[in-house]
Amino acid sequence: MIYKGLKIGVLAFHGDFAEHLLILKNLDVTARMVKTSEDLSGVHGLIIPGGESTVMSKFLFDLTDTGRMIQKRVKEGTLSVYGTCAGAILLARLITGKNAPKTLGLMDIAIERNAYGTQAQSFESSLKVQGLRHPLHASFIRAPVITKVGKGVEVLAAYKGNPVLVRQGNLLAGTFHPEMRSETAIHELFLKF
Repeated sequence: MIYKGLKIGVLAFHGDFAEHLLILKNLDVTARMVKTSEDLSGVHGLIIPGGESTVMSKFLFDLTDTGRMIQKRVKEGTLSVYGTCAGAILLARLITGKNAPKTLGLMDIAIERNAYGTQAQSFESSLKVQGLRHPLHASFIRAPVITKVGKGVEVLAAYKGNPVLVRQGNLLAGTFHPEMRSETAIHELFLKF
């Protein structure tokens, strides 16, 4: 088993956490739902799924202290985080647009919520991802757009000139949903952090 000993948490307040848990299970990774700061103990990495970023932010900061614990562990270098769609929004240092929620502020990116439009304007696209041999088919659902990246942020994939997958140290953020097609390549990339 290639990922033996790795324990990955999936933030399970809201959103498509079940799909991420299934992908991790299929990769033979020990995975568990994270709903409290106590659930973070013992995990090496955390996936913040897509969903409604405002709802997730309220759980992270207003209803639990999980957000502060994530910030602390990332800054200590004891936790890697992968955020998809809403998860990418929550990792960003700056959010543009109306009613921006409080974020973890861990990644030096600016992001605009729902920038591609409504649910009806959701789409799929094939992406060339740095480090992957084959194109990745990705689903963009009410997707945000990364509008700016800082000096320490590496762009791993872009769509029409906009970054859609970025890495900064032990953080990975994508504006698309690989889990919707049971795609494992991005999860496998994250597990190598």
